[in-house]
Amino acid sequence: MQFSFRAALRGTVLTGALALAALGLTALSQGARAQTLTLAVSASPTSVDPHYHTFGPNESLDDHIFTPLVKMDEKSRPVPGLAESWKMLDDNTWEFKLRPGVKFHNGADFTAEDVVYTINRVPTVANSPGSFKIYTKAVAGMEIVDPHTIRFKTNGIYPLLPIDLSQIYIIPHGLGPNPLTEDFNSLKDAIGTGPYKIVSYQNGNKAELERFDGYYGTKPHWQHVTYRMIPNDGARTSALLAGDVDFIENVPTTDVATLSKNPKVALSETTSLRFVYLWLNRSHQDAPPDVSGPNGEKLDKNPYNDLRVRQALSMAINRDAIVSRVMENLAIPTGQFLAPGSYSYVPDLPPAKYDPAQAKKLLAAAGYPHGFRATLTGPNDRYVNDGKIIQAIGQMWSRIGVQTTVNALTWPTFIGRANKLEFSSFLLAWGISSGEASNPLRSLIHTYDKSIGWGAVNRGRYHNPELDAMIAGAMKIGDDAKREKALQDATRIAMNDVAIIPLHIQKNVWGMKAGLTYVARADEATQAMGVTPVKK
Repeated sequence: MQFSFRAALRGTVLTGALALAALGLTALSQGARAQTLTLAVSASPTSVDPHYHTFGPNESLDDHIFTPLVKMDEKSRPVPGLAESWKMLDDNTWEFKLRPGVKFHNGADFTAEDVVYTINRVPTVANSPGSFKIYTKAVAGMEIVDPHTIRFKTNGIYPLLPIDLSQIYIIPHGLGPNPLTEDFNSLKDAIGTGPYKIVSYQNGNKAELERFDGYYGTKPHWQHVTYRMIPNDGARTSALLAGDVDFIENVPTTDVATLSKNPKVALSETTSLRFVYLWLNRSHQDAPPDVSGPNGEKLDKNPYNDLRVRQALSMAINRDAIVSRVMENLAIPTGQFLAPGSYSYVPDLPPAKYDPAQAKKLLAAAGYPHGFRATLTGPNDRYVNDGKIIQAIGQMWSRIGVQTTVNALTWPTFIGRANKLEFSSFLLAWGISSGEASNPLRSLIHTYDKSIGWGAVNRGRYHNPELDAMIAGAMKIGDDAKREKALQDATRIAMNDVAIIPLHIQKNVWGMKAGLTYVARADEATQAMGVTPVKK
């Protein structure tokens, strides 16, 4: 059975028309620099190790260096990677035919032995803040049929294996037992089959990439890529306008209208697979950190464990206002994980209706007629307008009696503390690289279970055994339509129980100097391979 998958997201390319006064772009010089691309991303990877952290900025960099068995195209549909084809032989067996003639950057041949080595390594990576073993857990065994054929054994039907394996970048078995994350960061072990070799890496600053002429696929246009990390929105736009970089991701929403009128700039835009949401800390029976009574008194129970409180906080948020005023209409209000048209989107699950009066009634019914005090935390340099979003929500919550202090932190500080469950309520976002609901259901909503890797980033410690069983059951349904219904049912329960508070789905905008074009990606990955000169 060939795996089928559906997604319906559309990319468009916008080109500017008018010049910005006193600002211009510096053209690339002839010769060697004409083969160099300097791009800027908005967040720094946490490691070069492709199995260390399920984190979008890591994966964007990894896409250049490593390759999975199954790749995802710009609309997040599975396409061949290191595997040319795959099929289900029986209820417990998937067979993958591997691409012959592929070389690693060190000249070693790619074979099935590298696949076995990689899959076995994933669960062993030490100190991972977001483990990839959620994507390998279904593999109960592996059989090498020949150097370019491998069979994966599963415990019953598991239709999502090709999608799961699209998240696992293959490394050479010649690295030996237990390669350390530190050895990838030093570049000693940063060896893949991707279109680029990484030749230098300065954490938080930049990486330098050189085209790998032994790459099996279409050779990218650029011989050399300087991969800069510029988290500040204004600095990133200024670098583009000054000609210091040729291409940037996450164009600030406040700059899009102006840049679209600049004839020296081109923009590329699409609706993304990243939804922005709030966590409420459910790990405490008593009050979580930074939550107290209206006069600062200690509470004897956690208000977030009451459904009425969670519903009140959700309906106190004016999502339309956030989208129009904060996001400049470069987002879609949502009450679930996915955008309309996506596989497993729930048509009858709209965003929570903005109703502050009803929110106050729910708080009173839950025993908080005068509200309570809380702190809402979020990053101010990771997601589009993240600092502004939490400021707006803080004001909205305060209007219903939840006196909210807003705490905006730099991403490295924020995520380290979020991983330790130090916040009571906080903003995060999740990029659904698979384009369907099983990904966030398993990663975010399922009960945290280190032994199987599910709930690996359930930082609110939401727990619902009935829903856990539904998620597990959906993973064993082979029929696409029936599995979609099961995922929709699980999504509906999670959202009705306010497991998280969904806010909106981002639109992605990339900016580049005129004369370049970019294939906009729903997974928001920034790839030098997708940047090309406009054909004349």
